[in-house]
Amino acid sequence: MKNNFSLIISIVAFILAIFLCSFFKFGITFAFFLIFLSIILFLFRKFVAIDFESKQKIYLLVIFLFSFALGVIRYEIKDSKPLDINLENNVGNKVIISGVISDEPTRKEKQAILVVDFKNIIVSSSTLTVSGKGIVSTDLYPELKYGDMINISGKLEKPTNISNSSGNATSAGEFDYISYLGKDDIFYKIDFAKAKLVSSGHGNIIKSILFKIKNSFTDNIEKTISAPESSLLSGILLGAKSSIDKNTSDIFRKAGLSHIVALSGYNITVVADAIMKAFSFLPHTFGFLGGIIGIILFVIMAGASSTAVRAGVMALIVILAQITRRNYQAGRALIVAGLIMVIINPKILVFDISFELSFLATIAIIYVAPILKTKFTFITEKFGMRDIISSTISAQILVLPLILYKMGLLSLVALPANILVLAFIPATMLFGFITGALGFLWIPLSLPFAWISWVLLAYIISVSNFFASLPFSSVNITWFSFSIMAICYIIIAVWVIYQNKQLIKK
Repeated sequence: MKNNFSLIISIVAFILAIFLCSFFKFGITFAFFLIFLSIILFLFRKFVAIDFESKQKIYLLVIFLFSFALGVIRYEIKDSKPLDINLENNVGNKVIISGVISDEPTRKEKQAILVVDFKNIIVSSSTLTVSGKGIVSTDLYPELKYGDMINISGKLEKPTNISNSSGNATSAGEFDYISYLGKDDIFYKIDFAKAKLVSSGHGNIIKSILFKIKNSFTDNIEKTISAPESSLLSGILLGAKSSIDKNTSDIFRKAGLSHIVALSGYNITVVADAIMKAFSFLPHTFGFLGGIIGIILFVIMAGASSTAVRAGVMALIVILAQITRRNYQAGRALIVAGLIMVIINPKILVFDISFELSFLATIAIIYVAPILKTKFTFITEKFGMRDIISSTISAQILVLPLILYKMGLLSLVALPANILVLAFIPATMLFGFITGALGFLWIPLSLPFAWISWVLLAYIISVSNFFASLPFSSVNITWFSFSIMAICYIIIAVWVIYQNKQLIKK
């Protein structure tokens, strides 16, 4: 028990340090001071004659201070990467830069968005080596891909925050776009750039293969399913939101259904659960094995991006909860997984909303859904309706405060829209996945599954259009501050703890 409590203290201190460092600058010196102070307290505890209770309190304080210091150090290491002087000196100037496309391009209606790892810059006829990443908007054609070396000409600038109208706003009315890009070490941008292909094949070979598989998969879908249903399916299966036009995105946002086109632990868990049910006639182990294989295949189909891997990890943890039938074990696994992710990139804790939503949705499925399931006895268990509705409402409860704080938009129709839509998501994703997969073998073979997928997708779009068109579908919330969000989560946590104690008594 003592070791468990010490571990909890150390994790809380480390995460608290990362969280506070996201807003305040502590510095390495402060961290070393805390380490020095913890050493002094440790020696005091060891060599000074004091009672046992005082020693225990000092021990916990030492653990807290030392772990807090480690959190500060980790964040400072991530945040202290020096900016390239040659890039900094040319901010605001028209430049010619060469670099490698380091992530899969995002293709919108009128432009392509590229993340480019800069290599060289031409200044006064001299070619200088540089190091830095930038986000570059350019023409849709010629079509560029991951791993291409390109020459870019345009005005080098620093990213700026985005106003409330674009979404993802904080209560202050602004999306912290600078920090959002900064979490991935992107500190520059070039808008409306001219990009010219120099050569290909400069990316990671494994990542290149995975992106090719993903693109071939989406091509298979587009060959058998017409737009906008094909675009929606790509969004649901692979999180390919760039394939969905702005009007459709706004419809899903107003209806409170944006999350279904974002690759999340919840989405992948839904598919894994559907696969396990499909194999339910086999021995128990084969069903869970099918779910695990399904998760791995979906992560691969999504190009094994960091978002996809995180979502896959979250989904695997839910599978663990179902295998062991012990939510506390899955909860521990979730905490460990989240901690590892934060250690790898501490900035995702505050500045990556997809990580936050996946984490909260997974907590909801593990801890809240079982409570709601015991209360929704009036809902039939046929076709898994009680499970689906319990999971849907629990996820909505946990992500709502964060969405209100970050985006400032409250969908008044989200609950009925989600209940009507999410019941069909497992089948949509399963048949959609089969459509894309069979396309690798023979397109005509996938047509029956494509037709079923189209019917389901058309239904989802119709429901979304209906709810989004209602005059009271959504309202902007500008007063939902961080403190209100924190209070909401404290109330939810207290309620979950109380309900779990009541279930244990029964």
